[in-house]
Amino acid sequence: MTTSSSERGVSLGMPGLPAPAYPDDVRARLETDAREIIARYPDSRSALLPLLHLVQSEEGHVTRTGMKFCADTLDLTTAEVTAVATFYTMYRRRPSGDYQVGVCTNTLCAVMGGDEIFEELQEHLGVGNGETTDDNKVTLEHIECNAACDFAPVVMVNWEFFDNQTPATAKRLVDDLRAGRPVQPTRGAPLCTFKETARILAGFPDERPGAVEASVSAGPASLVGLRLARGEAAPARVVHPRDGGPHDEPQDGAVHEPSPTEHLSSHDAPQDTSASDPAHPSPTTARDGGASPRPADTAGPAAEEGE
Repeated sequence: MTTSSSERGVSLGMPGLPAPAYPDDVRARLETDAREIIARYPDSRSALLPLLHLVQSEEGHVTRTGMKFCADTLDLTTAEVTAVATFYTMYRRRPSGDYQVGVCTNTLCAVMGGDEIFEELQEHLGVGNGETTDDNKVTLEHIECNAACDFAPVVMVNWEFFDNQTPATAKRLVDDLRAGRPVQPTRGAPLCTFKETARILAGFPDERPGAVEASVSAGPASLVGLRLARGEAAPARVVHPRDGGPHDEPQDGAVHEPSPTEHLSSHDAPQDTSASDPAHPSPTTARDGGASPRPADTAGPAAEEGE
């Protein structure tokens, strides 16, 4: 008895069937939205990224039908659309959950506990990277950077911040998401579903009451450099350990006000240089426009030649 190549799971490289079209009512609605998006750009091709978010808001991921819609609308080939949809990680290529839970595993978050959080969430949820729970509520993934290093380790849910996480708080977070309990991001707008988030990313207004006003930018620690550049006084202080310790606030509740000579951390403290430490000057070279200086008591051929 023989088995066919399809039964063995072997692909012969045969082209797949054409992508099915959207139902007429869905296509009409998407075409109206697409015209609004395209009108924002002098070149219609520039509308491809928001159009991919638009079709993602329809089905929760970018399907072949969605890519064909984008190609037909913008007069592109499906290969051109596919090249973009597979390049950017914010476009999902397979069904996803209502909540995309991304754990930063880049360097700083990783050493602060991000790797541990990701490993424990995989075990807790019973899914691997990029996989979705059986109830279609949570899709777990590791991401390279959440751009919030001053709050490491950081978890994002549908691109909203959950700062200073631990394995325990992260597990409680996903449990609340799956149970439908209200969850409030550390910063930013209230959570909405991934499909709703995709529509907002397509450029349509977030019409939920108070959502726009709740949106925030960088956290306070990220803005210290900007304040210094503007000439404002920095609220400098050494960050306290997470588990308490000798740097805790005074028992009477008094807050230490740093002097202008104090710095955010030991990394910012001034270091000895040729300018600040005259006893150890930095030698100049011909590249600097001068000869290397020699101490006054230098002996040897150079001293003899000057006599």
